[in-house]
Amino acid sequence: MNAQTAACQTATPQTPSLPQAKPQTIGLSSVRLERISDAFKREVDKGTLPGATVMVARRGQIGWFDTIGRQSPAAATPMAHDSIFRIFSMTKPIVSVGIMMLVEDGHFILGDPVAKFIPEFADQKVGVENNGKLDLIPVKRQMTVQDLLRHTSGLTYDHTGNGLVQQLYQQSRLRSRKITNAEHATMIAGMPLICQPGAEWHYSRSTDVLGRIIEVVSGKSLGAFLTERILAPLQMAETAFHTPEANAGRLAEPFPTDPWNGDKVQLFNMLEKPAMESGGGGLVSTMMDYARFCQMLLNGGSLDGSRIIGPKMLELMASNHLSPTVKVDSPLMPPGHGFGLGFAVRTHQGMAPFPGSLGQFFWSGMAGTFFFIDPAEELFTVFMMQGPGQREYIRNMLRDLVYAAVE
Repeated sequence: MNAQTAACQTATPQTPSLPQAKPQTIGLSSVRLERISDAFKREVDKGTLPGATVMVARRGQIGWFDTIGRQSPAAATPMAHDSIFRIFSMTKPIVSVGIMMLVEDGHFILGDPVAKFIPEFADQKVGVENNGKLDLIPVKRQMTVQDLLRHTSGLTYDHTGNGLVQQLYQQSRLRSRKITNAEHATMIAGMPLICQPGAEWHYSRSTDVLGRIIEVVSGKSLGAFLTERILAPLQMAETAFHTPEANAGRLAEPFPTDPWNGDKVQLFNMLEKPAMESGGGGLVSTMMDYARFCQMLLNGGSLDGSRIIGPKMLELMASNHLSPTVKVDSPLMPPGHGFGLGFAVRTHQGMAPFPGSLGQFFWSGMAGTFFFIDPAEELFTVFMMQGPGQREYIRNMLRDLVYAAVE
């Protein structure tokens, strides 16, 4: 059975499949697509990941959808087309689209200060390291909604470094799934910023704060808003902040110890309903669900007659929002790229150590999930695994493999 036929038979009945096509009819090489699966089979055989699933779609149709290896290292269950994954930061683009929908509705503008919605942000200070201590200095300007979307807010993550501000994050309860979005936002507002708003790009808990702004403005929980405005219209029936016990047999799991770096791997329990609906990384999803989101983005904001966001607003989101004066020093931002409102964006043909088109936009998740959208080639790719240690290597390899198949 080839990958396309398998997709038709096993995609979850609750999420409608996107149309399928023979690869050559949509400008893809079937021989080279097969090499994608072969490459990941080699990785599974080497013991670097338990299993993976990959989809390549072009011109509105799926040309390749294959599963490789096992769903979990603890069982013999093969990876399936409807396996469920923690998508972590692939939550961010969905929440960012939600924020921009509220902008389109006229509830606020991108230049609005965050403190307008969460008053605790009104009195923030920047923490400057000085002889092993933090000097707190006033902000030159207020953090805005746009800053949150493009990660120039001055917020950070506890795991992206070990500076004094990050140590405060590490010592707090910010990682707890038992606090609410409101409690999380208040807690983070009480901590110093790592830099002046607008001055530097720091990957951060900014999108968690956007999730709280959605709650404040809409009067609904983040999960309820996303379901009503994005997930249900796109028929993404399996994307949520947890999944029911009935789906226990479909959960993709990582190795307990990462084979690349020896670290213990501890990911959240997908069956447990969290108090905190993390806009930055809390969703679980399936390949077909996320593919429907990607196809909507590639279509300019609509799918199957449901308009989620306007094409001009989406164009704004998928443009680079980092001016040349913004300092970027992060392995998460490849050379030749900038950052838009929820996605990284390719700004140069060269510089990056992998192929792609100008205007390609993408993001990924901490446990190994990844997607990219290439409007110039009318192409998108979704990849899912649960293997944190090798995620950067795998993403670059995947890009090489997919672009090799484009005719």
